[in-house]
This record gives sequence, C-alpha cells and structure tokens, in this order.
Amino acid sequence: MPTLVAQPTRVQAAGTKPKLIDEYIGRVNTKTMSVSLAHMRSPQGWEEPGQAPEFEEFTLVLQGTLRVRYEAGTMDVTAGQAVVAHAGEWVQYSTPFEPGAEYIAVCVPAFSMDTVHRDA
Repeated sequence: MPTLVAQPTRVQAAGTKPKLIDEYIGRVNTKTMSVSLAHMRSPQGWEEPGQAPEFEEFTLVLQGTLRVRYEAGTMDVTAGQAVVAHAGEWVQYSTPFEPGAEYIAVCVPAFSMDTVHRDA
C-alpha cells in the first residue's frame, strides 16, 4: 500500500537570513534514510556556508534564481532549470537576486547534518 505523506515537517535552515525548509520525505519527517525531498523558499540575500556533502543533491528551481558556487566558478540556476551537485564536491548555495528562490531539493542518500560537511 502506498504511504501518504500528509504534511511536511519544517526544519531549521543554515544561512544568513531565514529560509523555509519543508521536508516531505527524509530523516526527519518520514524516517527515510535513502532519499530526502524538501521544498525550499529562500529570500533575496540568503547565503549558506559552503559544503562538501557525502550525498548527491538534485535541485529543481521553481521560481527565482539559485546561485551555485563551486570550486571552478559560479552558475545561476533559474526557474525551469535544475542542477546536480555531486557527492564530495564543494558547493555553496545563495539567492542574491530579488525575489529570492523557490526550489525542490532531493538528496540521495537523505540529507543529514552528519554528512553535509559544512564549512566552519
């Protein structure tokens, strides 16, 4: 029988401004370790520490622009585009432009504070 996920759990975000993270599937809301799926809403000017996670992160931008810094440069991912951050590679996410960004993030395996390896 399929499992209904009736509502997400709001989890605390890292970064310079308040960001909304609603986890639908993952370690917090469904106790799923293999994958996480979250709806993110970041305001203009938000920036989080860089990270070199042990998981792959697949991000689909729904609205606005998500800036992704990586060791060799920077890319802006706009509404209707997606980006894959590969496990072990350093990335840093931000939303420098008005109105910020709304996006879906999928992590395989599921996001974990123990495996995200954020910069100090």
